[in-house]
Amino acid sequence: MRPLKRLKDKERIVFPENHLVACLEDREKCIVSFNTKNVTAHLSKIGHIPLPPYIKRRDEPVDRKFYQTVYAQKPGSVAAPTAGLHFTKRLLKKLRKDGHVVGSVTLHVNYATFKPVGEEDISKHKMYEEDYQIPATTIAKIKKAQSEGRKIVAVGTTSCRVLETWANTGEAGGTTHLFIYPGYTFKMTDILVTNFHQPFTTLLMLVYAFGGMELMKRAYQEAIDRKYRLFSYGDAMVVK
Repeated sequence: MRPLKRLKDKERIVFPENHLVACLEDREKCIVSFNTKNVTAHLSKIGHIPLPPYIKRRDEPVDRKFYQTVYAQKPGSVAAPTAGLHFTKRLLKKLRKDGHVVGSVTLHVNYATFKPVGEEDISKHKMYEEDYQIPATTIAKIKKAQSEGRKIVAVGTTSCRVLETWANTGEAGGTTHLFIYPGYTFKMTDILVTNFHQPFTTLLMLVYAFGGMELMKRAYQEAIDRKYRLFSYGDAMVVK
């Protein structure tokens, strides 16, 4: 919400031409209430795709298609899981044909996930809670794969955090504020597919924790040297 500093609690925000009014309920958490129950229909018309701030352009109609995974189903996240952008329906079909088993999880990413870590001691960084859900069918697939000695592949840091939350808590759904950084012992994720992330972010720290700092530094340097595309619309890597 911008400019947040100029807004006060209970201040009304009027959207032109749509008879839509929002009331700021909590400045710190950026919580608003609307004057209609059918707010999603209004926002889908007047809203914009929340592209990351490092994409220095306005969103375009094509972003509604390409800044989204082909398997997305449940609204609620503020950003697409960018590693999943590399998977087309055709590729998923080929993976299944080649013997890979595909399961889905849900994590409603909030904006705090992308917030740079400003603490000198990273363990003091505050992670905000995010809703997650693992369907029973996915749980069954994972348990069967583990019993057969097969590897569990997480597509993206978001999927990885869901799997590790389940491994730590035994809960297949709820909220998570799991912060994974170097020193963490992974309990369920064997292979990670991930994009290249920005410095000082929790996403990069998770990747460093998974692949090891030295290997990941070399990987990022190679990506820079070879002029890979970084960040949301960029290239991905497989970390084993």
